[in-house]
Amino acid sequence: MLFDPLRRKEVADTPEERVRQWFISLLRDSAAVPAGLMMSEAALDYGGKPYRADIVVYDRSAAPLAIVECKRPEVKIDASVAEQAMRYNIVLGVAFLFLTNGKNTYLYQREGDVFRAMDHLPSYEEMLQCRR
Repeated sequence: MLFDPLRRKEVADTPEERVRQWFISLLRDSAAVPAGLMMSEAALDYGGKPYRADIVVYDRSAAPLAIVECKRPEVKIDASVAEQAMRYNIVLGVAFLFLTNGKNTYLYQREGDVFRAMDHLPSYEEMLQCRR
């Protein structure tokens, strides 16, 4: 079992969960995202079907700011993973998409109607600045 600090409970120790917990730590420790402004396994509805985003980062007014899609290390981060995150974005309307399998991580920032690749994980303050 692993402790998820966002859900505040023990969760099954799976390869995808290890990736999720690693990225939560990265967001908290490297990007200075407050734990209280992140949610793991965030429920959303798309086309009448329930889905769960792996991690959602919120701004200080509780509006969604970033979606993180996590996969097991052996799952290739390809167009299908990006499409999954984009479906979630249709519902949440975020400024950032982060895709990771723990070995490969792709970071994107919205510029108008498109997402452009980033070369670094932005700090929480940088994310907030892009939202204004």
